[in-house]
Amino acid sequence: MDAELAYLDAIGLAALIRGRELSPVELLRGLRERAERLNPSLNALVTPIEEAEGLAREAEVALGRGGELGPLHGIPFTIKDSVDTAGVRTTRGSRLFSDHVPGRDAEVVTRLRAAGGIPLAKTNLPDFVLWWETDNLVFGRTVNPWDPDRTSGGSSGGEAAAIAAGLSPFGIGSDLGGSIRLPAHYCGVVGLKATHGRVPLTGHWPDTLLRFMHVGFLARSVRDVALALSLTAGPDGADWHAVPVPVPGIPGGDVAGLRVGVVVGEAFGAVDPAVAAVVDWAAAAFADAGCTVEEARIPGLERHDWNVLTMVMYGIGGGPYLDGVIAGRNAELHPMLQRRLAARSDSLSDYVACEYAVEELRRDLLAFFARHDLLLCPTGTTVAHGHDAAEVEIDGKAYPARATMRATIPWDISGSPALTVPVGMSEGLPVGVQLVGRHFDEETVLRAGMALERARGPLSHPVPA
Repeated sequence: MDAELAYLDAIGLAALIRGRELSPVELLRGLRERAERLNPSLNALVTPIEEAEGLAREAEVALGRGGELGPLHGIPFTIKDSVDTAGVRTTRGSRLFSDHVPGRDAEVVTRLRAAGGIPLAKTNLPDFVLWWETDNLVFGRTVNPWDPDRTSGGSSGGEAAAIAAGLSPFGIGSDLGGSIRLPAHYCGVVGLKATHGRVPLTGHWPDTLLRFMHVGFLARSVRDVALALSLTAGPDGADWHAVPVPVPGIPGGDVAGLRVGVVVGEAFGAVDPAVAAVVDWAAAAFADAGCTVEEARIPGLERHDWNVLTMVMYGIGGGPYLDGVIAGRNAELHPMLQRRLAARSDSLSDYVACEYAVEELRRDLLAFFARHDLLLCPTGTTVAHGHDAAEVEIDGKAYPARATMRATIPWDISGSPALTVPVGMSEGLPVGVQLVGRHFDEETVLRAGMALERARGPLSHPVPA
């Protein structure tokens, strides 16, 4: 497949198909050939969806007949292996589910299919989706397309690596502590976690911690994640968290007049100076576009170590559920998940303290968005680090690896819409910034992301081994 075509976004590919300049069969064949060449070294795609070939032929026939076509007609997409696919193995990254085959698609898959999308393959993830590196005992490790010695992130690391390497135009991920946005930042793609309740969780696993879990999208452009959101948002009658609010479309227009609050320093602990410099660049770009930009503080962010709080909250909140799933088969779990489960707290007083902190953060965010329309901050505190890192170095000092999540976890806790957009490079690795908005105001977040894309210009792409 031509590299220029491989890195075109989904909307661009759909336009070529509609204009009869590209056939769905040719597109699918090109992606399959590219995966055969590149995926063995990346290990991003784990299970091909054999139905895709037949669906591509059907899409080509429908194109010849004319008539109304869906916005994703003939466009392949990939699916994180924690998201159900009817008749296709869905392992959840675990030996406990290595032979699991769902009977129906997740709701988000159903809706993308209805828009003309073609499920292409499942993508790799960590055991039970519960780690910040993509590695498991079923398929092994996914590497970063920019540098195989670096992590692709987790838990949607397979999805991010596949898109960054041109193996897929866009795909479905999920996010509990940064699992869409951190891999997007590490691999140089766009990642969107919409407001909690926007996109139904039906068919995503695990069925716990649903108050903080999000299904979302990774892609090459902000307009692609905006399209995916517009096609999948809205209640389905099965996810009790999904709410009936107006579905956003693809935003247009400029950002002049937006009030942007920039949060970097103490709120997230140590931030690599190169990452902070990219945030500064984004702030200047917004100012040049006519926004009011100022440094801001959110006290609830600074008072707590959100990594520690969420380890407590997730451990107590999800622990009993996971104990029932594991049922004494701990030896079959990846060592990193065994360590995480062993370290969890069972203290009710700790859990109650975490709940107070959650409410404090949500209160402080309400005050922030009374003064600002958008929050600009880092996505990760560093660029992609090495595999199995227990520590990361930031400005000459060592910190626990979980410190890389300090800027993503709060927005899962608050349920806020958050978007990662790649805008810079450091050490030959991509750097993304994060845009956070008011609940259900994805329109502003996406519009701001598009403005950064315009200011940034075209990105370079990795050349995987």
